[in-house]
Amino acid sequence: MQPLFLRKIMLRISLFLLFLFASFLYSFTGVGEGASAVSEVKHVAKPDLCAELFRDMQLEGKVNYTAFRQAVTGYYRITQRKRDILTLIDFSKPSTEKRLYVFDMKEKKMLFSSVVAHGKNSGGVYATSFSNEYGSYKSSLGFYLTASTYQGKNGYSLILDGLEKGINDRARERAIVVHGAAYADPSVIRAGGRLGRSFGCPAVPQKISRPLIDTIKGGSVMYIYAATPEYFAQSHILNPKDRA
Repeated sequence: MQPLFLRKIMLRISLFLLFLFASFLYSFTGVGEGASAVSEVKHVAKPDLCAELFRDMQLEGKVNYTAFRQAVTGYYRITQRKRDILTLIDFSKPSTEKRLYVFDMKEKKMLFSSVVAHGKNSGGVYATSFSNEYGSYKSSLGFYLTASTYQGKNGYSLILDGLEKGINDRARERAIVVHGAAYADPSVIRAGGRLGRSFGCPAVPQKISRPLIDTIKGGSVMYIYAATPEYFAQSHILNPKDRA
């Protein structure tokens, strides 16, 4: 009788431990409340883990870490993304420097690094003023999803959908697209002291426009950064607290 009694005791202890483990697992993962998206955001948004990704991609001295961290945080918060590709445009840098970067987030490597134009009314060498208004000829900050391609007056072009209301959500209406342009070639910098400017589009050198567009098209995340506290305060992606 005693072995049977001991087996019952051990069974009860095992069931109790299993219940504790299951409860812990449930609370840790947040199952039932969008767990996969939320836990992923918390994981990547931690500065130490983002720094590890920064090191793995060997970006030190090439990419602004603050811009990169914000881009990566938004990348994981945007659950509509369909690609493991992230594009960062850093408008805190002058147009004379490479400030567009394309990252393969799965393989942890940088695919492109290039100069990129800003809107003609956003500034000269630096982009310092931004707008979501039609006819402003200014660049718009924030997060976008890439859409489909088309052949337009600027050649092979990529449609962008702005994800942030009041910041860049009129991008499609304004025809803000990625395209190649002669004025976005590095040779223009040597001749005039800065890159040429667009009507608001992130225009790139013609020689890389097609391969770059083909790499990022179809639902990848793009983030246009500038060191402006006003944007961060308004962004529902980077600053979702107390927002509907």
